[in-house]
Amino acid sequence: MRMNCRSLGRRPLMSIWLLVCVAGSSLCLACGPDRTVYVGGPILTVDATDRVAEALGIEGDRIGAVGSAAEVRAWAGEQARVVDLAGRTVVPGFIDAHGHFPGEGVWEVVVDLRSPPMAAVEDIHGLVQRLGSRADATPEGEWVVGMGYDDTLLIEGRHPTRRDLDRASTRHPIAILHVSGHLAVLNTAALAEVGIDRNTPDPAGGVIRRNRKGRPNGVLEEEAMHPIEKLVLSPSPLDSLRIVRSASERYLSVGVTTAQNGFAPKFQIQAFAWLGRLGLLPLRLVMWPDPDVADAVLAGEFTLPTPDPDRVRMGAVKIVADGSIQGYTGYLSEPYHVPPGDDPEYRGYPRVAREDLVEQVARYHAAGMQVAVHGNGDASIDDILDAFEEAQRRHPREDARPVVIHAQMARPDQLERMAALGVIPSFFSLHTFYWGDRHRTIFMGEERASRMSPAASADALGIRFTIHCDAPVVPMEPLRLIGAAVTRQTRSEAVVGPDERIPVARALRAVTIDAARQHFEEGTKGSLEVGKLADLVILSDDPRTVDPTKIAKIRVLETIVGGESAFVGD
Repeated sequence: MRMNCRSLGRRPLMSIWLLVCVAGSSLCLACGPDRTVYVGGPILTVDATDRVAEALGIEGDRIGAVGSAAEVRAWAGEQARVVDLAGRTVVPGFIDAHGHFPGEGVWEVVVDLRSPPMAAVEDIHGLVQRLGSRADATPEGEWVVGMGYDDTLLIEGRHPTRRDLDRASTRHPIAILHVSGHLAVLNTAALAEVGIDRNTPDPAGGVIRRNRKGRPNGVLEEEAMHPIEKLVLSPSPLDSLRIVRSASERYLSVGVTTAQNGFAPKFQIQAFAWLGRLGLLPLRLVMWPDPDVADAVLAGEFTLPTPDPDRVRMGAVKIVADGSIQGYTGYLSEPYHVPPGDDPEYRGYPRVAREDLVEQVARYHAAGMQVAVHGNGDASIDDILDAFEEAQRRHPREDARPVVIHAQMARPDQLERMAALGVIPSFFSLHTFYWGDRHRTIFMGEERASRMSPAASADALGIRFTIHCDAPVVPMEPLRLIGAAVTRQTRSEAVVGPDERIPVARALRAVTIDAARQHFEEGTKGSLEVGKLADLVILSDDPRTVDPTKIAKIRVLETIVGGESAFVGD
């Protein structure tokens, strides 16, 4: 989501507010007791041995002691604040391995077009009504933007078209983004605004869908979406603050202490570095620059900022190699189970040609950058692994930790290549819950669907994978994510791929210490060990002992960032 905060400093009232916030933060840090002890419930350290401790001690923003109740109390002394957990469970703060912070706050400013269970849009009529209501409240000629529609969950089972959106308004340009983020739909006014007509060619790596007469029907795939991005994803400074505040509150309420922006343009990097320096982010953030930023850095045209690395830091450069399976733009080696049109051999397509991907990855790798590439379909994953292998052959580096984001349809032979190359797959394991039924019956068929997000197979090869929510594609819910990886239950309560289920302890590692390792931060966070940042979460129940199907129901009672309480639940 676009964000431009540079103009805020020119507003006197805003400047005063910022100073108050910074001063307030300093006072809070100064007024608390020097040491705090948590005792009376299991402390899941997620260290190398998955030790469960009796007590945890915090001094300042760091963990000072972990061990038995007697040991930690002796370390703390008599003046320490003691928190009785009363049987509740402490785990490390959850770390987002891949997402799009602050996208979870975007619902503050756009029309929410998600279907149940995320929101309430069930058909195209309801979608049009919501857009029409927003248009009625919007000055004529201004953009109306909606997000999150899912054609597979609408009763009609299809994408809306420009004609559908024209029913909402012909006096406003309207753009709506698919839940995957890989497709968009524009009404007639919006198509005219961005200059797309029957003579506009399909861009490389994208498709402008057309009707039988060759006229654009409003649906844009992948690279064809570019013309609208700068126009519709640029909230005002006030809306940007609302989005960041809402996303921060949401993340902290579910136990996330380190967020991630997985495709950050230059202005977002500058804005968040600024917010981090001023202490205005209540959680930590890892930012992955987009290729335009990386290219500007290599050309000497842009220098990545260096904010407090414990609060905001730069991570891997992110490339998008293919699209979305449920959007039919994921690139497969075999045809889709039920093709989207008349071509029974349809396999999707690459967003970046293999040869271009190889050169792009090699260029960033040679410059010492960590590289993360989005790949859902197995044909795309082949291209990505070829690129990683060639980059390492040309420019050998120790411990480069390249990442395949989603790795949804990774085959067993590809997992073996990942193990050999030191590649980290980050699985979007919530696909099993949200789209598992449709993968079985529509997109992949039973056999391939059973291998989606193959965490157990990766674990058997000793791969230290991560799992993620990709928020706002689906809500940021780390406990539901853990439950999905453990049970692989779909929304119909079927189990898709039972052989790929993993134990709770392994899933917990994937959202804590292994997510920290993916970000090269395992030395400072991800487990509850002496010397690490005091980022932790108090849970109502122990995820190891509850019914696995109930893990998503566990409540976050408190989220602590750097020793300070950042969220307190009911």
